[in-house]
Amino acid sequence: MSVWIVPAAVIFIVGFGIFKKTDVFAVFTEGAKQGLKTAVSVLPALCFLMTAVGMLRESGAVEIFSEMVFPLFEKLGFPKEVLPLALLRPFSGSGALGYYEELCRELEIGSFAEKVASVLMGGSETTFYTVAVYYGAVGIKNGRNTVPAALMADIAAAILSVFAVNLFIPQ
Repeated sequence: MSVWIVPAAVIFIVGFGIFKKTDVFAVFTEGAKQGLKTAVSVLPALCFLMTAVGMLRESGAVEIFSEMVFPLFEKLGFPKEVLPLALLRPFSGSGALGYYEELCRELEIGSFAEKVASVLMGGSETTFYTVAVYYGAVGIKNGRNTVPAALMADIAAAILSVFAVNLFIPQ
């Protein structure tokens, strides 16, 4: 059935446009033009973000910072192996996913740390990527409280991932 969903949606949209006597091709090309303008306006922020994340990860800065802040998280029962993931996740979804895959290979399947990492990946957001894309697309220069509030949500997601695993997932 999944093979037919996209073609059926396209046929429905084109058919509905024809039924409403709309120039479907003109509307499509206008949308594509707007999409390209959006992509071009967002590209510089994305290039910067990808470069910064690559530099942070390859330089070892994430691991160094993890060592510095771990005593704060240790009291909450946060696994030491997962802390770099929690620090990387707000910056890069692909970087966090790569680190998560490494973690899953290294950790025992079903271990507490692996479960916390899984919940963290599903319960947190790539804050800086999202802000760069959406604010860049609409031209917002000053996000004021957006990033601090979103980072607080990321910290809450990291802390609550431990509690969620303890509460809902049997050990």
